[in-house]
Amino acid sequence: MVVDDSAVIRGLLTRALEGDTEIRVVASVGDGQMAVNALQRNSLDVIVLDIEMPVMDGLTAIPKLLAVAPQVKIIMASTLTLRGADISMRCLSAGAADYIPKPTSTREIGGADAFKRELVSKVKALGAAARRAGSRTRGELRPLTPVPAAFLKREAPPVTLRPAPAVGSVGQVKPDVIAIGSSTGGPQALFEVLAHLKTGVTQPILITQHMPATFTTILAEHITRQCGLNAQEAKDGEPVVSGRCYIAPGDFHMLVTQRAGANVISLTKDPPENFCRPAVDPMMRSILRAFGGRKVLACILTGMGQDGLKGCTEVVNAGGTLIAQDEASSVVWGMPGAVAQAGICSAVLPLKEIGPYIRKFASRAA
Repeated sequence: MVVDDSAVIRGLLTRALEGDTEIRVVASVGDGQMAVNALQRNSLDVIVLDIEMPVMDGLTAIPKLLAVAPQVKIIMASTLTLRGADISMRCLSAGAADYIPKPTSTREIGGADAFKRELVSKVKALGAAARRAGSRTRGELRPLTPVPAAFLKREAPPVTLRPAPAVGSVGQVKPDVIAIGSSTGGPQALFEVLAHLKTGVTQPILITQHMPATFTTILAEHITRQCGLNAQEAKDGEPVVSGRCYIAPGDFHMLVTQRAGANVISLTKDPPENFCRPAVDPMMRSILRAFGGRKVLACILTGMGQDGLKGCTEVVNAGGTLIAQDEASSVVWGMPGAVAQAGICSAVLPLKEIGPYIRKFASRAA
């Protein structure tokens, strides 16, 4: 379902989505209340939801939509402004799965191939995740009223079980740095993990979250406010010091280099890796060179694709420790699934267990 108060924008989004033969737009409405009503009549996997609309805005609509269909995945369409980024972050905290930067004009939407590719890829990845979670069970709708007992007796759909991932070794030394990579669903996961690290953890924390510029500024502010950490968007040339959380700025790779014997942040405009800038792989490689593999504790959280796999493999091969989020708690089990199935993780954990694991590992005796 596409939800936007502009009929022109809805039409452009629908054409962009239905240009892929695997996507069908079954509803197109102009405000949040109409979206709730339409969701009661249609079984959907994904909703592309505008933020600013009359009658009911996107932020207000999110909990109402999830009350009707808990497994539906919501993508916020947000403008690249500080206000848009801040509201998008609040939408993610309210239950939205992801966001997409919204071009500022209909001409940009109609002609922006990069925007269309990002929109389609996110819809397809989140649609697959929604179906695995049970968004559509043979087309039955999810009413607001209690589910009839007869419905509960119907045959359950078949479940495909993945093989258990192999487990890598655990590092034997206390880490000097914590490195985290995340993408789709990452902000919510980061808030959960980092809330456990405000006490007992003195190592610097470096985070690459796939996000555009402006959004990473707001992410750092929300981490500071919600998690009680000293988090900030990284600046080129600043020293990497204990007790600080560095966020890779949008459109820059964040690296750690050595200058005059000290570790400092280096921001680069090197080509995207895994179609991403910032990307996790270059961050992991640079941390390995700066700190040495045995001193690195790496973590891969929810996200599409497999960014982080190559860099984390190098970290583990050099003696570092890697943990990943499990499939059940991930919005999309792409990035963590890639490292888990490669057998290089010391642990694959539910989201709520990752923060305590990191705190215990990082604060243990050398």
